[in-house]
Amino acid sequence: MINIDKLIIGFDSALRTLLTSAQTARPVPGSELPEAALTDAEKRLSCALMRVNHVGEVCAQALYQGQGLTARNEAVQQTLLRAAREETEHLAWTERRIIELGGRKSILNPLWYGGSFAIGMFAGMLGDKWNLGFLAETEQQVGAHLSGHLQRLPDNDEKSRAIVKQMEIDEAGHATMALSHGGVELPLPVKVAMKLGSKVMTQTAYWI
Repeated sequence: MINIDKLIIGFDSALRTLLTSAQTARPVPGSELPEAALTDAEKRLSCALMRVNHVGEVCAQALYQGQGLTARNEAVQQTLLRAAREETEHLAWTERRIIELGGRKSILNPLWYGGSFAIGMFAGMLGDKWNLGFLAETEQQVGAHLSGHLQRLPDNDEKSRAIVKQMEIDEAGHATMALSHGGVELPLPVKVAMKLGSKVMTQTAYWI
């Protein structure tokens, strides 16, 4: 059963994610690199891709908070919440890079957060093995998505590329962690549905 303390914590996390700038304990990857002389087209491309990545991290925060809220095992709850804290760094990195590129975050972030939070809560209600399996599949799909971005980002935008590369490494670690704690592989129809939902989100966030 969901208790009031967890609801308050979840609400606080939502406000922090949507209304304040995230903080990072680790240095921002690529922060020591000089800013490349990007063309206007290259800057627009990098900014749009980093906005998509920022939306992905907003969704990750919401998913993990929702999953942690309804997870049945205390150890699983802590695993999910720890992953959420680590994703906060990605949120900070992508937001900083968007600002450096002169761009903006998605105006639909509240919508992305609310939908992802509901999905996370539902996943948690299915039981811990499916909850963790959902986390693992999410991270694997995010990893593939980040790999695609590395192919699309301008070669000379080393600062953005450094951030995405480290995010890719971190996401793979989260997937491994989820499986090692008992996560199971999701049915193919669920994986396909997740990919379709992700496609809608990424294509929308690219522009809005």
